[in-house]
Amino acid sequence: MNEKKNISTSETSKSRLWRDWGFIIPAIDIIEGKCVRLTKGDYEQKKIYNEDPLEVAKEFEDAGLQRLHLVDLDGAKAGEVKNWKVLEQIASKTELVIDFSGGISTRKNVSICFDSGASFAAVGSIAVKDEETFTGWLLEFGVDKFMIGADVKEEKLAIKGWTETTDLSVFDLIENYKTKGVKQFFCTDISKDGLLQGTGIDLYKKILNSHPSIDLIASGGVSSIDDLLQLREAGCSGAIVGKAIYEKKIFLKDLKLFL
Repeated sequence: MNEKKNISTSETSKSRLWRDWGFIIPAIDIIEGKCVRLTKGDYEQKKIYNEDPLEVAKEFEDAGLQRLHLVDLDGAKAGEVKNWKVLEQIASKTELVIDFSGGISTRKNVSICFDSGASFAAVGSIAVKDEETFTGWLLEFGVDKFMIGADVKEEKLAIKGWTETTDLSVFDLIENYKTKGVKQFFCTDISKDGLLQGTGIDLYKKILNSHPSIDLIASGGVSSIDDLLQLREAGCSGAIVGKAIYEKKIFLKDLKLFL
């Protein structure tokens, strides 16, 4: 059995993974156990929205949303998972399908992620810095259990909670892991993130033009329902929405259009 067959997806399909759970993926970013948002990935530009992430998650669930993008910002900065207790609490007290990211740098971190209730591990830095290790995780846990996060500044990747830039392009990253069977990618245009001034839709169109077979989840800059409609029209499989909800630019009731 060759490696490509080993890490191919099982019965989990592209359509089942994303569209059955809706287009909208609300985000909760965690620092010190609290729900926060950063501006352009800057830890110095932090705003606390709620002391209790579980309360926020339940509001999303009550609105009919089925997915959650949970980001451990402490973990991303430290290089190891820190806020797994928040994941465990949300996973045990809601029915949300959770992807968890931030600091997943070792096999132990991956196990903590899944043992704490995440459906998907969303990784970035390890996929960029240590391809051999990450490919081993794909083989061990299954390619359908992972999302690759591409945090992008001028088409180049940033890692470690956006604190370190690289010379690797987002297109090269996707091409590499697409050949290994990975279909799920989410891309954050850092220049747009947290500004509520629109998305990096030109970047997403360029990615989808180059790699039409992947599931691309847009992240960063969503400020209106029109932004979401444009992303869906462009071919994105989903959109991660955070600050626009917290700042009341988008109301949960208005997201029923995408359920």
